[in-house]
Amino acid sequence: MIRTLLARAALIAATACAATLFTAAPAAAHGADAPDGTDYRTRVTGVTPARPGLTVRVIEAGARLELTNRTSRTIEVIGYSGEPYLRVGPDGVYENSRSPATYLNRTLAGDTALPADADPAAPPSWRRVDDGATVRWHDQRTRWQESAPPDAARLAPEREHRVRDWTIPLRDGADPAQIAGTLDWVPPPDAYTWWTVTIVGLLAVGALGLLAAASTAGARALSAVGVLLLLGGAVAVLYPVGRELDAGAQGVGGVLAGLLGGQVWALLTGLGALAAGAYALARRPAADFAVALAGACLALFAGVSNAAVFSRSVVPVPWSPGVARVMVAAVLITGVGATAAGVLRLHAASRAATRVPTP
Repeated sequence: MIRTLLARAALIAATACAATLFTAAPAAAHGADAPDGTDYRTRVTGVTPARPGLTVRVIEAGARLELTNRTSRTIEVIGYSGEPYLRVGPDGVYENSRSPATYLNRTLAGDTALPADADPAAPPSWRRVDDGATVRWHDQRTRWQESAPPDAARLAPEREHRVRDWTIPLRDGADPAQIAGTLDWVPPPDAYTWWTVTIVGLLAVGALGLLAAASTAGARALSAVGVLLLLGGAVAVLYPVGRELDAGAQGVGGVLAGLLGGQVWALLTGLGALAAGAYALARRPAADFAVALAGACLALFAGVSNAAVFSRSVVPVPWSPGVARVMVAAVLITGVGATAAGVLRLHAASRAATRVPTP
């Protein structure tokens, strides 16, 4: 009876994890609307004329640009109508509250309503937003805004296409400068191949789950599931750390702040899987329940939530897209496999308990 209740509790807990995932997903992405993947590769080719101490790079799979100004001068980023938009200097980062770009660039969609005082011809009204030397922002000049791919990509989807070369004007005092870059459409991977690999892996781990439910080999198989959970949990922690690094986090403190501020569910899921794996290896009481619950959360929070990498060519992590897909597939395989193993063991224990004769 107790085992049956535990099995039902595991199902309820997994459902709660799913509900939490879907309600918390928008807040989980770094930068609120950073993509999980895209087919458009944005690159910065340089700043001209070059200025020692001034660097610009692409972050969040091309969703934003990051400009760091280590010079002793103030650098302005120019908006879409030639107006001052951002200012970065020794006294911090400022945005012009009268620049339309201030509002248009707040989301990837770029459809934020403009306030009445947004006037590119008006004198700048600078508002301090940070005391550092780095600013990050969306910029419509670096991205493809349409939902459909460019005509060239539709006609020849098997190869890369240059969408455009782009520039963003800068101003160093009275001297003009610019950021130059490229935007390319990159053919997406075959998602069916990655899902097939994942399903084959799920079947293999599912067979391990059947062994874990058997009385003869159950203990050894459960230990193997525990090892898989440890590996899956480590990958589940590493992936959001990579997203924070790609988003510009600096140092351990910056990464930790980003995780706690935007990807806390992914972090907790990975840590929970590590704990459940250790629990299974130690063969502690209620290990079956811990394995099932940790596996369900792992598959949902760290697997399904990142599965877009199976069908996108550019991913928001600092390693190759292929490595990212392997990591997500491993998490899905581990999570679903651990869930199956835990549930099967709970079911087997429940059936064994019902066969025990009552004195």
